[in-house]
Amino acid sequence: MKKITKAVIPAAGLGTRMLPIARTVPKEVLPIVDRPAISYLVEEAADSGITDILIITGRGKGLIEDYFDYSLEYENKLRMSGREDQIEGLRSIANRCHIHYIRQLETKGLGHAITYAKTFVGDDPFLVMYGDDIIFSEHKPVCAQLIDAYEKYGKAVAGVKEVPLELVMKYCTLKADRIAGNVYNIETMIEKPTIDQIYTRFSILGRVLLTSEIFDILDTLPPGSGGEIQLTDAMKLLAETKGMIAVDFDGTRYDLGSKLGFLMANVEQGVKNPEFGDKFKEYLKAFAATL
Repeated sequence: MKKITKAVIPAAGLGTRMLPIARTVPKEVLPIVDRPAISYLVEEAADSGITDILIITGRGKGLIEDYFDYSLEYENKLRMSGREDQIEGLRSIANRCHIHYIRQLETKGLGHAITYAKTFVGDDPFLVMYGDDIIFSEHKPVCAQLIDAYEKYGKAVAGVKEVPLELVMKYCTLKADRIAGNVYNIETMIEKPTIDQIYTRFSILGRVLLTSEIFDILDTLPPGSGGEIQLTDAMKLLAETKGMIAVDFDGTRYDLGSKLGFLMANVEQGVKNPEFGDKFKEYLKAFAATL
């Protein structure tokens, strides 16, 4: 069985739910406290043993590349002010993984974006980390949880959680039977189901581990919901033919494509910040008392 060393992060979407700021700042680089959102994905991948990441970008997303680069101007400024000890911290951002980039020339759906990773992936299994989904785990990163399931069962894996019915209809629904603990066998799935199509309240949230067979499926897949090439439709066929596993992962997921999710993620990381977390908690308690 091949070791999982590659991850793909689709980050070409326009981010219309984050307008008006998304007109000028890619949603992937909006800050969670003092780091851009996408850096949390890269760190999760690196903490899970990933060595190579392909970020699929689009027009206006150059700030993503700038962040994962050396910042010579800032390094010189730090040297001049006697803070050379901070330079290694800035460089480590760029050094944790080999990061590659490719542009999706048209935004025609998540499945279409993944086809751009075919040459990068080759025949290897790989992780897909949805650019809108930040997941904070107290113990093992979600990517590592999916890798564990792949190594045990030898099948593609979807990270899932139960969500309210209104969100199932926005995401997807799985028909799945428990194998053991938090692991399920996926029989099939439906993207954006109607209320009468819902199998369970399990939806895929932000992390999947796929095998290279997905590319042959995507190559012949017709447009689905919204007239786009849907990755969920391809995974449905993969589950029905080669088989696929679901892991009800340990972690809290935030939708960084929404303003509420963005604010909630900032609050969670703010209270955990070693520099000012305690003072921030005091402020939140005082503020909550006024509501």
